[in-house]
Amino acid sequence: MTTIDARFRDADLPITERVEILLGQMTLAEKAGLFFQTMILPGPDGELSDGNPAFGLPSTEEYVHVRAMNHFNLLGAAPEAGLLAAWHNRLQQYAASTRLGIPVTISTDPRHTSSDNPGAALAAGSFSAWPEPLGLAALRDEALVERFADIARQEYTAVGIRVALHPQVDLATEPRWSRQLQTFGEDAELAGRLGAAYIRGFQGGVLGHESVAAMVKHFPGGGPQLDGEDPHFAHGREQVYPGGQFEAHLEPFEAAFAAGVSQVMPYYGMPVGIGLEEVGFSFNKAIITGLLRERYGFDGIVCTDWGLVNDSHIMGDPFPARAWGVEHMTPGQRMVKLLDAGIDQFGGEACPQLLVQLVESGEVSEGRLDVSARRLLREKFVLGLFDNRSVDVERARQVVGAAEFTAAGAAAQRAAFVLLTNSPRSDGRITLPLAEGLKLYVEGVDQAVAARYGTVVATPAEADVAILRLQAPWEKRPTAFENRFHSGSLDFPADVVAHILEVASPVPTVVDVFCDRPAVLTPFWDAVAALLVNFGASDDALLDVLTGRAEPKGALPFDLPRSMAAVEASRPDVPFDTADPLFRFGDGLRYTRAR
Repeated sequence: MTTIDARFRDADLPITERVEILLGQMTLAEKAGLFFQTMILPGPDGELSDGNPAFGLPSTEEYVHVRAMNHFNLLGAAPEAGLLAAWHNRLQQYAASTRLGIPVTISTDPRHTSSDNPGAALAAGSFSAWPEPLGLAALRDEALVERFADIARQEYTAVGIRVALHPQVDLATEPRWSRQLQTFGEDAELAGRLGAAYIRGFQGGVLGHESVAAMVKHFPGGGPQLDGEDPHFAHGREQVYPGGQFEAHLEPFEAAFAAGVSQVMPYYGMPVGIGLEEVGFSFNKAIITGLLRERYGFDGIVCTDWGLVNDSHIMGDPFPARAWGVEHMTPGQRMVKLLDAGIDQFGGEACPQLLVQLVESGEVSEGRLDVSARRLLREKFVLGLFDNRSVDVERARQVVGAAEFTAAGAAAQRAAFVLLTNSPRSDGRITLPLAEGLKLYVEGVDQAVAARYGTVVATPAEADVAILRLQAPWEKRPTAFENRFHSGSLDFPADVVAHILEVASPVPTVVDVFCDRPAVLTPFWDAVAALLVNFGASDDALLDVLTGRAEPKGALPFDLPRSMAAVEASRPDVPFDTADPLFRFGDGLRYTRAR
């Protein structure tokens, strides 16, 4: 039996030397295991998982000991913080029992808001709850964004999460696109400033033992999607640039590079009609090697978005690999093309044996694996995972959802409301803020919450004021997974508009719209007493704002279009290109000003 040279565990040695000592001892299978990052779920009560057939996930034993994998993305709502920390420690102990004891790196999609989309972001659960990034953009406050990210860093590290699969600095230039909620809006300069602050909060000034490594996405910029369709799905695979604004979408990434971001995720989409190879960005050597590595000098980890190699089933429905432009290739050929393009890790894949076969057949050199393996191992050392792989379970319970953090998130939710209209009442006063103790008719609001602010009544005719909370419209699609990505028309259905107008006829009506996309508010904006939009806020937050316990301080992070005709006529890559918007980027009132 070969003796292990354990000097790579010596924290006093330079990281470069530790990497080389470890890499020189790794088998081909162990190197291949580094290249795969995929979903994992904790087992019951913080135990290791025996697998999850619903998500097609194998057991922890299969992942760690059979496939030699040690990068995992935490899927689903997190259990109580102590259980999550205990699971993390058991996972690390299990990884320590492998031949070389390489520690596990745990990543996550955003999980500090009310979102619940396993393909994009996850509900906060026991973590502090904040507005979505669009809400942070509405506040224009770099210091607040950095504070949020630092709080999220503390909560993540307390339970062992060390990679953030965010921020998303794509520009929201196509109003129909389903991924706008996790962006910082439509303006490149604002997205760059806030994205850099976000990275600083997670990573600190220098990546180290207390950091969470940030993975900025989706290079070179999602957003210019044909008809606003998302490239998670085959019908949304094309990214188009009729306005010639490819370079504009790079600006926020330049700010991220200046902030020292550790990792990059390219997008699924394939560029059409701009002279680049028409394949998904991760497969595109001109993008990954030419643009990212050579032009920008980025030498960190490049991880693909999820599921570019193999077909899969998601929520019970079959989906092809998101291998846009290379659908005709086999999984092995796709893998070779991705490596040739310059990526380091395959997101959402768990097939290291295929990579081993490609090396053994001579299609990929082991030297090419070593290039990426050095990057992947180096980050584990930099984050301190080899030196202190466990977390304190009791401390996790104290840190995650701490009162100070929860209060900060709640305050940000309240401030991020955007007040668009606030009409005068018959007595000359503006509608908002409302007096407390009024008779309230509510829809889309928990009646128990509303009852703390007034008397809830059954009909608009009985009320002093009506409060309606709405979701921005979207079109239903054929699969459960796709319905998590709101797409299609931004027009409210005619019956919804008619109902709003019916409620607003006998009683002053306040409408609040959750704008995960920029809804067309034209049919009713001037028929209601007050109009607000939010980007992720509780009913308590709304009622606090409506009654003046808190002030709305937000400004729109994108234009709100006047019509779908204007949306359809706009160019997907050009910011602020919808003609004569109903409300413009930056609009937002205070209670002291009328529109």
